[in-house]
This record gives sequence, structure tokens and C-alpha cells, in this order.
Amino acid sequence: MILLLNYIDLKYKPSKKDLICEFYLEPNKISIEKAASNVALESSIGTWTDIATMNKRVARTLKPNVFYINKRKKIIKIAYNENLFEKGNMPEILSSIAGNIFGMSAIKNLRLMDISFPESIVKSFKGPKFGIEGIRKITKIKKRPLIGTIVKPKLGLNEKEHAKVAYDAWVGGLDIVKDDENLTSMSFNNFNKRVIETIKLRKKAEKETGKIKIYMPNVTAETNEMIKRAKFVKKHGGRYVMIDILTAGWSALQTLRNANLNLVIHAHRAGHAAFTRNEKHGISMLAIAKIARLIGADQLHIGAIVGKMTGTKHEVKDIGENIENSIIHEKGTHMLEQKWYNIKPTMAVCSGGLHPGGIPPLVKIMGNNIIMQFGGGCHGHPNGTKEGAIAIKQALEAVMSKKSLKNYSKTHKELKIALDKFGIIQ
Repeated sequence: MILLLNYIDLKYKPSKKDLICEFYLEPNKISIEKAASNVALESSIGTWTDIATMNKRVARTLKPNVFYINKRKKIIKIAYNENLFEKGNMPEILSSIAGNIFGMSAIKNLRLMDISFPESIVKSFKGPKFGIEGIRKITKIKKRPLIGTIVKPKLGLNEKEHAKVAYDAWVGGLDIVKDDENLTSMSFNNFNKRVIETIKLRKKAEKETGKIKIYMPNVTAETNEMIKRAKFVKKHGGRYVMIDILTAGWSALQTLRNANLNLVIHAHRAGHAAFTRNEKHGISMLAIAKIARLIGADQLHIGAIVGKMTGTKHEVKDIGENIENSIIHEKGTHMLEQKWYNIKPTMAVCSGGLHPGGIPPLVKIMGNNIIMQFGGGCHGHPNGTKEGAIAIKQALEAVMSKKSLKNYSKTHKELKIALDKFGIIQ
């Protein structure tokens, strides 16, 4: 006897033990109801046809329910029983809710918009070691946004040249310097030598300025090598490491977090647009951000709104600010800061084409719990990196004291020169 299952139940009320997914769904020559059923079955207990091996116990305890369908907006929501997933295993969870379903012939386009994790899954992950409160404690910066740069050019500088650029940025007033996403250990810039040289100049900058300075070396590599590099950073007085979370993979991020090296984890999202750029297909940056926070990213790139990278204002605000129509169980103002049981808040990082003239609208939109990273917007200053850093600091001072950049630049020449080149974003 073959057991026939119906995955549509619009009267179903999700419980706090359900994992809930919101999808954008365009059917392929079938009804949205049938396409939704196909997504639900393929991501859980079913397959492409009715099967004799299905039994009432499995159906009763593990069958997911499509409980919401909006035909006009092409939005569906599916509630999955928590027992469908292995706790603490993000690859397995995503192999279900973001796996085969994207290649099904029943769908034309499918996009995972949002995920709501139940308490049992949330508590099976460690989350950030430090979070926002820990980062502010390390840096001794209590309220204002943090400001930093990425060493440019991306590739080409040797270890000493790299360290000198970082030093100039620190003494110019920036809090943070990080490696770029594609700088690891190169023939012209060895990882170990770079870390030693840059941390040496970090300590020099701290002594000269009396301020805590941060260096984020990129440890992205095969997982065993990654942990080896992270331990090297720790041994030589580093406080942070950076990892390209999508190209390294969720398992790599979890391995780094589980190593518990007492290092802040800075998560770069290189490669995210392969999943997020098509607004009708793939995975949203909101979903990626939730996963990164759950696993343990202390800081996460979310976009800049006013910068060079794609990503709408609404998309970035969904991650860093208020989420409209949230389906998560733990309510709060900011997704990265919402109360998630044992999971600490993650600090949002805004970067990509930023310059001093973009600080006012960015802070207005995103608030103070952000890190602003300036690459070309620092090193592109006509007078070089140090004055570029000074200009960024001056722009932030103006914003925090509620003064216009135009007026503040009249008595701050570094900012004036920067604004003459880059302009002011309204």
C-alpha cells in the first residue's frame, strides 16, 4: 500500500519546535501549490513519486507543512519538524532546506528568503565568542561606530610594505586594518612574515597613539592550515582573525569557532553574490547572515548601501536593522542583535566603495553598532593613507557631534581634500 501525502496545510500553526523557511517561488508550468509541495517533499522526507516504503509513523512525525501561500507575491512558508535535522550540523541542515530543491524541474525560480531556527537548533551552536559587547570591550570604544581600512592594493605589497600601510592608517586615527579577501600566503607576501611585521607596527602605533588598534589577518585556507595560521596569530599577539566564510565553507567557520582560540572572528562574504544577486533565485543575504551568526561570526560584512557593491538599501537594512514581516521566533529590533537564546549579537560590517562623504547617510541608516571599512576611500586620498585615515576620523567626528561635513571641513583640511575628490553623499 502506497501512502499518499498532502504537504499543503494552510490551517497549520507553526510551533516553536519548527524550523520555518520563507521562499520566493516561481512554478514551472504547474500550480504554485503543486510546486510548493514539491519543494516541501524534496527538502524533507519525500521524493519525486509516491513510494511504498513511506509509513504512517514517518508521515505523522516528520512531514513538513506548507502553511502559507501568497500567489501574488509568489511567497510560500514551510514549517519543518526539528527532528528532520541533525543538531549542530549546518551542512546537513542546508542540504535539506537549500539543497536539491534549487535544481528541481518543478520550479522556474526559487529563493530562500529567510530562516527561523527553533530553540533546539539554536542551542546546538556556539554563536559568537565575543559579539558586540566583547568587541567594544577589547577596543575600549563604547558607543561610536568603529572605523577601519583594507590594505590596498589587494595583492602585490610585500610584508614590510603591507605593515607600513597598516601603520599609517592606525596613526591616522583608524581603529582597524584588515587583509583583503584574496590575500593569504603569497610568494611575495608570506602569511607568517606579514603577521609578525604588521603586529609589530600595530604595537608601535598603539604606543604612539595610546589607543587599542586591531589587525585582522586573513586565515582562509584548507581547514587544518587555517587553524595552524590562527594559532600563529594568537601566539604572536593577535586579537582577531578573518575568514572568507562562503569560499571556505560553513564547516570551516564552525571548525574555527570550535577551536575556541579566544580570537575575534571577522567574517568576509566573498562570493555571496553567486547566491544572492539574482533576486528570484538562490539564497538571500539575510539567510546567510543568520547562519553566520548562529555558527559564530563576531563580525559580518553585510553591504554598504552607499558603496560600490550591489545590494539594495532594503536588503542591507533587513540584516542590520529592522526586519519587516520577520518569521523568526525571537523578536527584536535588529536581526544581528536580536535575542537568540545563548547566541550573542554579531556586529555588522559595512564596506565596499565607502569614503568619508558616505559616513553621514550610512550612520543615519544603520546606527552606531557598525564597523565601517574604507579601502580606496582611505588610500585614495590625494595625500596618501595617513591623511586619508585622518579624513575618515574627522568625518566621523562631525557626524557624532551632529555637524555637517561641509562646515566641519572648513577647519579640517584633510577632510576638505577628501570631500573635494570623493564628494558628499546625501
